[in-house]
Amino acid sequence: MGRLFLMHLEGNVYSCKHCKTHLGLAGDIISKAFHCKHGKAYLFNKVFLQLANVPLIMSVMSSVNVTNGVKEDRLMMTGMHTVSDIFCVGCGSIVGWKYEAAHEKSQRYKEGKFILERYKVSGPDGSSYWATHDAHLGGSDADDV
Repeated sequence: MGRLFLMHLEGNVYSCKHCKTHLGLAGDIISKAFHCKHGKAYLFNKVFLQLANVPLIMSVMSSVNVTNGVKEDRLMMTGMHTVSDIFCVGCGSIVGWKYEAAHEKSQRYKEGKFILERYKVSGPDGSSYWATHDAHLGGSDADDV
Protein backbone atom coordinates (compact mmCIF):
# COMPACT_ATOMS: atom_id res chain seq x y z
CA MET A 1 0.00 0.00 0.00
CA GLY A 2 1.15 3.58 -0.63
CA ARG A 3 2.16 6.18 1.87
CA LEU A 4 -0.56 7.38 4.20
CA PHE A 5 -1.16 11.13 4.20
CA LEU A 6 -3.15 12.57 7.09
CA MET A 7 -4.50 16.10 7.20
CA HIS A 8 -4.06 17.95 10.50
CA LEU A 9 -6.96 20.32 11.12
CA GLU A 10 -6.81 23.54 13.12
CA GLY A 11 -9.61 24.57 15.45
CA ASN A 12 -12.31 22.60 17.23
CA VAL A 13 -11.75 19.12 15.81
CA TYR A 14 -13.70 15.88 16.04
CA SER A 15 -11.33 12.92 15.78
CA CYS A 16 -11.40 9.12 15.68
CA LYS A 17 -11.68 7.87 19.26
CA HIS A 18 -9.31 4.96 18.52
CA CYS A 19 -6.37 6.65 16.77
CA LYS A 20 -7.10 10.41 17.14
CA THR A 21 -7.05 11.04 13.37
CA HIS A 22 -8.79 14.36 12.64
CA LEU A 23 -12.14 13.88 10.91
CA GLY A 24 -14.16 17.09 11.00
CA LEU A 25 -14.45 20.61 12.35
CA ALA A 26 -17.14 21.73 14.79
CA GLY A 27 -17.88 24.66 12.48
CA ASP A 28 -19.00 22.24 9.76
CA ILE A 29 -21.77 20.69 11.88
CA ILE A 30 -25.21 21.25 10.38
CA SER A 31 -27.19 19.41 13.06
CA LYS A 32 -26.59 17.56 16.32
CA ALA A 33 -30.14 16.17 16.35
CA PHE A 34 -29.48 12.94 14.43
CA HIS A 35 -29.44 9.44 15.90
CA CYS A 36 -27.85 6.11 15.05
CA LYS A 37 -27.79 2.68 16.67
CA HIS A 38 -25.20 3.85 19.25
CA GLY A 39 -27.03 7.06 20.19
CA LYS A 40 -26.21 10.57 18.98
CA ALA A 41 -24.91 11.37 15.52
CA TYR A 42 -23.92 14.70 14.00
CA LEU A 43 -24.62 15.81 10.42
CA PHE A 44 -21.55 17.49 8.91
CA ASN A 45 -21.38 19.58 5.77
CA LYS A 46 -17.98 17.97 5.16
CA VAL A 47 -15.52 15.61 6.76
CA PHE A 48 -12.01 15.01 5.55
CA LEU A 49 -12.00 12.35 2.78
CA GLN A 50 -8.91 10.87 1.18
CA LEU A 51 -8.84 9.12 -2.18
CA ALA A 52 -6.07 6.75 -3.29
CA ASN A 53 -3.77 7.96 -0.49
CA VAL A 54 -3.38 11.36 -2.14
CA PRO A 55 -4.53 14.41 -0.19
CA LEU A 56 -7.07 16.58 -1.96
CA ILE A 57 -6.82 20.34 -2.26
CA MET A 58 -8.75 22.00 0.58
CA SER A 59 -10.87 24.20 -1.70
CA VAL A 60 -12.27 21.25 -3.65
CA MET A 61 -12.49 18.55 -1.03
CA SER A 62 -15.71 17.63 0.61
CA SER A 63 -14.11 15.38 3.04
CA VAL A 64 -9.70 13.96 4.07
CA ASN A 65 -8.79 11.30 6.62
CA VAL A 66 -11.75 9.03 5.78
CA THR A 67 -12.50 6.73 2.87
CA ASN A 68 -15.87 5.75 1.46
CA GLY A 69 -17.23 2.23 1.38
CA VAL A 70 -19.62 0.74 -1.14
CA LYS A 71 -22.87 2.58 -1.87
CA GLU A 72 -25.98 0.78 -0.64
CA ASP A 73 -29.64 1.53 -0.07
CA ARG A 74 -30.69 1.68 3.58
CA LEU A 75 -34.14 2.18 5.03
CA MET A 76 -33.83 4.72 7.81
CA MET A 77 -36.41 6.39 10.01
CA THR A 78 -36.76 9.24 7.50
CA GLY A 79 -37.07 6.97 4.46
CA MET A 80 -34.88 5.18 1.95
CA HIS A 81 -31.39 6.62 1.37
CA THR A 82 -28.39 5.58 -0.70
CA VAL A 83 -25.39 5.80 1.66
CA SER A 84 -21.79 4.69 1.93
CA ASP A 85 -20.02 3.97 5.20
CA ILE A 86 -17.01 6.16 5.94
CA PHE A 87 -13.86 4.69 7.47
CA CYS A 88 -11.03 6.36 9.38
CA VAL A 89 -7.85 6.07 7.29
CA GLY A 90 -5.73 5.94 10.46
CA CYS A 91 -7.18 2.72 11.87
CA GLY A 92 -9.92 1.51 9.51
CA SER A 93 -12.81 1.98 11.97
CA ILE A 94 -16.25 2.84 10.60
CA VAL A 95 -16.96 6.34 11.93
CA GLY A 96 -20.21 7.14 10.14
CA TRP A 97 -21.70 7.37 6.66
CA LYS A 98 -22.15 9.66 3.68
CA TYR A 99 -25.56 10.41 2.21
CA GLU A 100 -25.16 9.75 -1.51
CA ALA A 101 -28.85 10.16 -2.40
CA ALA A 102 -32.20 10.58 -0.68
CA HIS A 103 -35.17 8.87 -2.26
CA GLU A 104 -37.68 11.32 -0.76
CA LYS A 105 -37.71 14.94 -1.90
CA SER A 106 -37.94 16.32 1.65
CA GLN A 107 -34.70 14.55 2.61
CA ARG A 108 -32.55 15.72 -0.32
CA TYR A 109 -30.84 18.37 1.82
CA LYS A 110 -28.75 15.47 3.23
CA GLU A 111 -27.24 14.52 -0.13
CA GLY A 112 -23.46 14.88 -0.14
CA LYS A 113 -23.44 15.40 3.66
CA PHE A 114 -21.80 13.19 6.28
CA ILE A 115 -22.82 11.62 9.57
CA LEU A 116 -20.21 11.09 12.28
CA GLU A 117 -21.47 8.78 15.01
CA ARG A 118 -20.74 10.54 18.31
CA TYR A 119 -19.96 7.21 19.99
CA LYS A 120 -17.10 6.64 17.54
CA VAL A 121 -15.39 10.04 17.75
CA SER A 122 -13.80 12.26 20.38
CA GLY A 123 -15.08 15.80 20.72
CA PRO A 124 -13.01 18.99 20.40
CA ASP A 125 -12.31 18.90 24.15
CA GLY A 126 -11.21 15.24 23.97
CA SER A 127 -14.48 14.01 25.42
CA SER A 128 -16.05 10.73 24.39
CA TYR A 129 -19.74 9.99 24.15
CA TRP A 130 -20.96 6.84 25.84
CA ALA A 131 -24.10 5.19 24.51
CA THR A 132 -26.80 4.93 27.14
CA HIS A 133 -29.50 2.36 27.64
CA ASP A 134 -32.05 4.75 26.18
CA ALA A 135 -30.12 5.06 22.91
CA HIS A 136 -32.07 4.12 19.82
CA LEU A 137 -31.08 0.58 18.86
CA GLY A 138 -32.29 0.51 15.25
CA GLY A 139 -30.44 1.87 12.23
CA SER A 140 -31.68 5.41 11.89
CA ASP A 141 -31.02 8.93 10.92
CA ALA A 142 -33.83 10.55 12.88
CA ASP A 143 -33.51 14.27 12.88
CA ASP A 144 -35.20 17.36 14.23
CA VAL A 145 -33.58 19.98 12.00
